[in-house]
Amino acid sequence: MLSLIKHPAATRTEAPPLLIAHGLFGTGRNWGVIARRLADIRDVYTVDMRNHGESPHMATHSYPDLAADLAEVARHIGAPVDLLGHSMGGKAAMQLALTEPALVRRMVVADIAPVAYTHDQTRHIDAMRALDLTGLSTRAEADRRLSAHIDDEGLRAFFLQSLDLKSPQGPRWKLNFDTLAAEMPIIVGWPGTTGQFGHPTLFLTGSESHYVKPEYRDTIRALFPRARFAKLPGAGHWLHAEKPREFEETVRVFLTAPERAPA
Repeated sequence: MLSLIKHPAATRTEAPPLLIAHGLFGTGRNWGVIARRLADIRDVYTVDMRNHGESPHMATHSYPDLAADLAEVARHIGAPVDLLGHSMGGKAAMQLALTEPALVRRMVVADIAPVAYTHDQTRHIDAMRALDLTGLSTRAEADRRLSAHIDDEGLRAFFLQSLDLKSPQGPRWKLNFDTLAAEMPIIVGWPGTTGQFGHPTLFLTGSESHYVKPEYRDTIRALFPRARFAKLPGAGHWLHAEKPREFEETVRVFLTAPERAPA
């Protein structure tokens, strides 16, 4: 099963557990602050997706695989769950909701759509692989070395959260670069899954992001007929990191709103 971190509810209520699935190159720990704050009335679980963090390294990384991983966790923590997925994790969440809808009560999809994209993240794998790990002992030195390959300070900080400097075997990345590189067309793609998820679904995007275009809405509504759309002003694709309090409050309001009958 996937590696997971439990954030116990501060006050026990009838709210179902919330399961959070991170995006490409992320880890469950990236979501620690938001998870703890959303654990005011429910248990919140963050996972390391396969080929990331402390979860198993596997030979495949398809969305049916990722959804099956999440299904196993959902059953373990007590389905139906509320489900939140960002980017790659959002696609995995959508795949699970469409194929095993009984496991999900409500879903938040953060800045991604059920479509194939043309961008390629392999350059980031190449940059991380190019980092010289010899004698590396501090995060500051790792950042200095990685700056030769990646200019963006924020991206470097994000990627370096997956660098283990305390491994007995010496510094190592907690990312399965081989599989992620080989499966990149699948990761940025979409398997064309059909069906419908008839429960409330929030597509939450950053106003400065171009991942969920207006022309995708018909496709979204065909698969998720109870879809709602919201944007966080001033946020891009990493909306949960750029506007964490606004993101958190929007998710909370959606997940706790009274149930309304389908139109």
